[in-house]
Amino acid sequence: MGHTSLEKIIALQRNPANIRNLCILAHVDHGKTTLADCLVASNGIISSRLAGKLRYLDSREDEQIRGITMKSSAISLHYSYGDQEYLLNLIDSPGHVDFSSEVSTAVRLCDGAIVVVDAVEECTQVVLRQAWLENIRPVLVINKIDRLILELKLTSQEAYTHLQKILEQVNAVTGTLFTSKVLEERAEKQKEEENDVEASSGDQVYDWSAGLEEVDDSNLYFSPDQGNVVFASAIDGWGFSIQQFAQIYSQKMGIRKQVLLKTLWGDFYLIAKAKKIMKGAQAKGKKPLFVQFVLDNIWSLYDAVVIRRDKEKVEKVVTSLGVKVMARDSRHSDPKVLLSAICSQWLPLSQAVLSMVCEKLPSPLDITAERVEKLMSVGTQRFDSLPEKTQELKKAFLQCSSGENAPVIVFVSKMFAVDSKALPQNRQRPLTQVEITERRELARQRHAERLAADQAATESHNDLTHSGSTPQDDQPAGLSTAKMERLTLKESKSAEDEGQRETFIAFARVYSGVVKKGQKVFVLGPKYSPVQGLDMLPEGCSPSDCVPEVPHLSCCSVESIYLLMGRELDELDEVPAGNVLGIGGLEDYILKSATLSTSPACLPFTPLNFEATPIVRVAIEPKHPSEMPKLVRGMRLLNQADPCAEVLIQETGEHVLVTAGEVHLQRCLDDLRDRFAKIEISVSKPIIPFRETVVRPPKVDMVNEELGKQQKVAIIHQVKEETSQGRSSDTLHVDPSGLVTLTTPNRLATVSIRAIPLPQEVTCLLESSSELIRTLEQVNLSLREGKNLDISNRTLEAIAGLKGQLESLLVGRKWRNAVERIWAFGPRRYGPNILLNSVEGYQRPSVWQCLSRGDHTAVLRDFDNSIVSGFQLATLAGPMCEEPLMGVCFSVERWDIQSSAPPQNQDSMEQDSISHQASTESTAEGSSATFAEFDGTTAGQSQARRRTEASSADCYGPVSGQLIASMKEACRQAFQAQPQRLMAAMYTCEVMATAEVLGRVYGVLGKREGRVLHEEMKEGTDMFIIKAVLPVAESFGFADEIRKRTSGLASPQLVFSHWEVISSDPYWVPTTEEEYLHFGEKADSANQALKYMNAARRRKGLYVEEKIVEHAEKQRTLSKNK
Repeated sequence: MGHTSLEKIIALQRNPANIRNLCILAHVDHGKTTLADCLVASNGIISSRLAGKLRYLDSREDEQIRGITMKSSAISLHYSYGDQEYLLNLIDSPGHVDFSSEVSTAVRLCDGAIVVVDAVEECTQVVLRQAWLENIRPVLVINKIDRLILELKLTSQEAYTHLQKILEQVNAVTGTLFTSKVLEERAEKQKEEENDVEASSGDQVYDWSAGLEEVDDSNLYFSPDQGNVVFASAIDGWGFSIQQFAQIYSQKMGIRKQVLLKTLWGDFYLIAKAKKIMKGAQAKGKKPLFVQFVLDNIWSLYDAVVIRRDKEKVEKVVTSLGVKVMARDSRHSDPKVLLSAICSQWLPLSQAVLSMVCEKLPSPLDITAERVEKLMSVGTQRFDSLPEKTQELKKAFLQCSSGENAPVIVFVSKMFAVDSKALPQNRQRPLTQVEITERRELARQRHAERLAADQAATESHNDLTHSGSTPQDDQPAGLSTAKMERLTLKESKSAEDEGQRETFIAFARVYSGVVKKGQKVFVLGPKYSPVQGLDMLPEGCSPSDCVPEVPHLSCCSVESIYLLMGRELDELDEVPAGNVLGIGGLEDYILKSATLSTSPACLPFTPLNFEATPIVRVAIEPKHPSEMPKLVRGMRLLNQADPCAEVLIQETGEHVLVTAGEVHLQRCLDDLRDRFAKIEISVSKPIIPFRETVVRPPKVDMVNEELGKQQKVAIIHQVKEETSQGRSSDTLHVDPSGLVTLTTPNRLATVSIRAIPLPQEVTCLLESSSELIRTLEQVNLSLREGKNLDISNRTLEAIAGLKGQLESLLVGRKWRNAVERIWAFGPRRYGPNILLNSVEGYQRPSVWQCLSRGDHTAVLRDFDNSIVSGFQLATLAGPMCEEPLMGVCFSVERWDIQSSAPPQNQDSMEQDSISHQASTESTAEGSSATFAEFDGTTAGQSQARRRTEASSADCYGPVSGQLIASMKEACRQAFQAQPQRLMAAMYTCEVMATAEVLGRVYGVLGKREGRVLHEEMKEGTDMFIIKAVLPVAESFGFADEIRKRTSGLASPQLVFSHWEVISSDPYWVPTTEEEYLHFGEKADSANQALKYMNAARRRKGLYVEEKIVEHAEKQRTLSKNK
């Protein structure tokens, strides 16, 4: 097919039924970009000979050097299938785990996905999950089948068995995802039924089916006979689906096409004499049809062309297939050239893939109601409780209408930076014939002038040599042209610098309406609420009107619209619904992603699902301090251009960049140097995050001796006594059992706190439920303010589920009734630490009050929020190295306030409370947590009570601040009274390696504190899959080292997994004879936890206890002391 004109694509955009928005998903190095090249070549954009070598959609220099895709890029293709013409908006996405955020941005804009699987290293779980989470339909391409022939040297029969296994594995992953979804829906349905049964009394019949039997999953799985699988080798340019071979053999042998479609894949064989197709090929030892009709032909072609290079056989094959091969291809020294010349005509890959896409993937009109509700972020509210106007927009979504009255709804999934020169309006256009002649004349004229000036200069020089004088008059003529040239050069350089400015373009999709150039739209931030917006805006308000201030809503105009064509952009005037597009001029309104609409009733879309967690931090500063403003601007642009990167300014004033991994970090730093800041920067060593926790007292010592022998106990008690004596003072008392009692400096309040380690399962649960806990906190806040929130049943069920899980995990004598007594979570009110109310006689409102919805008889005590604030501060920065705490429960066992303070001025008291409450928003991002919601919110009901008690406690006088500080200090002391441990962030590491380099992989892992979980050998190959965990602190340079040590035969994939307690005690010193004998007096065998802790303390400028000089002698001087 020739190159498609822009007019043709614009015409195709108006028919949403024939549009397919799809992305290519796969693991790294499975052949996505090569497949994309073959599809792009079908439109004549690149030569089919260069497909797979050019990697057209990898437009960045570092992508070409590394050979991996780092960003998602889109291109629009035209394809004729049958009598219909289709427009395919294809998005190629990265496979490297560091760039999984780019995959999320691509998946959100699509309706379908091509999942590519390497026939040798199949690995699809993450990819299928991303497609599943966004409710998009996948089709499968099994790529690199040539490796089964040339590398693994399988026979066609073995290859068939291998392909069956791959399909089974992929379908098993799909089945697991599907089952979990059905069971969830079943549980919801069951709850509704139970409620109905309770309402109507009658004979109850118990139904124990899981609901999986009734659900139709026939379209769910990948099977070649359903037409949603293509077998391919993208590098050799061939691919086929069963339909193609069914067509060929139905013409050749006279068997009906429908019969072949059902029997070509599966356990069927052919009896040629009887002209029958029978079942049971495996049992009877016969060749299945797929092997006989399909694979044998491909195997014999590879055998003739690549392996044996049999010219006669190649000629026979070429004539029987009826393909034309050019003489230069057949004479080429590389047999792969001849192979791809034959295959690309016999089984063109683009035809197989694109026809499958047109047939099997949905158009924008087929969007499901379930996906629409999922996209329109409902959060804690029920969809049916939203304003009517918002619910009406669902129809606009489902109709995907481009009518005049249809509301415009656009979702921007990311902002990407483009060099200003690449924009169509700045692109150099080809010169006309007239302009070329004009320029030629000018060049000739200039050349003649220069010759004349040179001649004049030589003549004057000759005159000078003859006369020996220096005339001033002759010089200016020669100089002026040189000066002029210099000036024009300078001007062009400054113009160049100005032109190198990066322009941001929004990567977006139109879900409804028509986007036009110059149109005004509302930009809806992720926290925008249509309920609030519709209340504040006048009826029938449009973006072109003068709009009053509404939170998280702004207006902007669409400056330019672009058609995304890989490396190039084409300017358009309007884009109808169902298309992917680029929008210019939004950089001042959108940071990373946003929803655009002409209706203020529109809901902001759900935030994107990011698989990778940004964990690698570095501090950045410019080489020359004067260039600081350039760095700040550059980091702001980088933050906008990268969906996953985060830019922070710490309390110390450092500019910190947070990225998903080492490759991602390198890309961000290159961008900062070369594109956004354009300055030399110095980068710190990676800042490793840690967590601090407490554990149960150990039963054995460091040499695995039981802690029970007399001499040891004596020494340990002696150490304990010393520490407790050192910590005791007039306001602080540490009990031997670990209970810390602290009195405020003004002797008015006393708190007793104990630190208890939380079970690991509880910590994991709290960490995974952080969003739910944050929602719970918001609900409780509104309940305390007296607002009535319409909470969705799903959210209430999730909160009740969390409570139930906590109750089942927190069992035993010390956790009796603990879940009901939870005071707060922290840090930042949603972290994995708990504050427990064990104060006798203090009944405060439960954090689970939204579940009961009964009468709230319990009231808050004064200064309740000071206790919570102190806890939040203590959990945000622990005593070991100022890192957040994790898995610690602080139990408040006593809290007394004495009534001896004189009453303060009531006005100042109220003002103080207001300012205290206002400070909560600003401090949430910094070092402290949100403070004063608790007490400030019950202001209405407790104001009178406060006035009467003003004499007994000065409500927001100095006591409040002192109580926060004392609470924080008490928590820290309670933490230190228990055995302390550091927690390290861990990566899961997957390495594929051959048997000969296995030992070296283990060597590198062992050196870097890694731990192998399991290894398995892949059937039919000599490859081992090793799964290990590795501390993030040891992971820098790990991938490079493994590649060097294994000569590039093994490459690891690192994904952040969990936090793990480092078993060694950072404060440990040898205390018993056995320990002295084993470790020596100074115990200098490296204590891993101490090494990490001291490194973190040194970086933060905290005191590090270390001896600078070990063995020094007194300096001997020549003169004696007199």
